[in-house]
Amino acid sequence: MPKVLVIALAMVAAMSGCRSGRSDAVKTLDAYSQALERKDYDAAYGMMSEEYRAQHSRDQFVDLLEQNSGEVKETAKRLRGQSAEVEVFAEFNYGLGDSMRLVREDGVWKIASNPSQFYSQASPREALRSFVRAYQAKRWDVMLRYVPKRYRERMTKDTVRKQFDGERREEIAAMMKQIAAHLDEPITVNGAEARMPYAERYEVVFRREDDGWKISDLD
Repeated sequence: MPKVLVIALAMVAAMSGCRSGRSDAVKTLDAYSQALERKDYDAAYGMMSEEYRAQHSRDQFVDLLEQNSGEVKETAKRLRGQSAEVEVFAEFNYGLGDSMRLVREDGVWKIASNPSQFYSQASPREALRSFVRAYQAKRWDVMLRYVPKRYRERMTKDTVRKQFDGERREEIAAMMKQIAAHLDEPITVNGAEARMPYAERYEVVFRREDDGWKISDLD
């Protein structure tokens, strides 16, 4: 996705949970697309969230738009064409990188996410978050799901418990705390393998198998 489109979407995400509702969201989208079309980048920058402006100066914003004029034009066109169908939603994070998405239905906020998907293996990051969650809950049976097949035949719920809550529990706890603090580190995927470096000298290694992503090494 072009960086300039990311900028537009960042703005939309910032204002999409606002209390003023759908009509104001549509007005903001229309005003933003018009500002892009007439190259009024000061006005466009003024519509960005406080969080975005704290991280990106006005000059950085303008430079990026000017360097991607074609993408700016396309972004403005897309926003103008879709603003009539804008969906107002809210999203909040509640730990371990998890988020809950809500949408308005007939003026009432409803939960749109699946809050019961506790232990996903759909991606390396989701697998790692789920693994950390299972460890924190001492769900040794769930942690078995993340063991690659080549090791699984030698593992049981009890061996997992002994490995993570046995004599080396303090050392393991320190490692898991480090991992939990780096859940949003970049992950490189190469076919059926993925890697996530963390804490300067460590690395989590993932393997994709038929039933999802597994964790083959934590350090």
